[in-house]
Amino acid sequence: MLNTVFSDGEKQLMHSLNLQSLSDKKKESLFTALYIGALFIILGLVYYIHISDNLWDSLVNFFASLTLAPVPTTGISLPAPANPANFGILYFAAFQFSLAIGFLEVIILSLRVVLHSSVTRIAETIENIVFWFGASYLIIAYLVNMTISSEWFVFWAGIILIFGLALIARAFVILAKR
Repeated sequence: MLNTVFSDGEKQLMHSLNLQSLSDKKKESLFTALYIGALFIILGLVYYIHISDNLWDSLVNFFASLTLAPVPTTGISLPAPANPANFGILYFAAFQFSLAIGFLEVIILSLRVVLHSSVTRIAETIENIVFWFGASYLIIAYLVNMTISSEWFVFWAGIILIFGLALIARAFVILAKR
């Protein structure tokens, strides 16, 4: 497999680093360090991109505006911003963050496959890919261009649905490897 995916220089680097012979614990430590470092970079980039939009003030105002709002067609009240349509910039930043984390998960998945991680770790990464790409879709579809406040609750119902789909994707990967 190394012959088809990597160039000669990359193969030499892989063999000199001998990453495939690392213990599983060291591989997972490497993935954790890579993930956390990339997470901070993504957070910093998204903040930097939106610094002129006063992203921090939007975040503070978002949490300050949370109130109990009735969920349509139920007798239940849940937290929601008083006017959810006012936070388009915050939602767009959340979309960019979710999309970037989804791409990071794809990179982690490719590294896990190349380094022969366990099936459960590969399945977990696929679960994360489904969740983050699904969340980014829901954010752009329901929150960024929100026109009515009931879409706030539709979004959260969608997040629950995406979480369920991600768990099913994980289960299918584990079942396929058995």
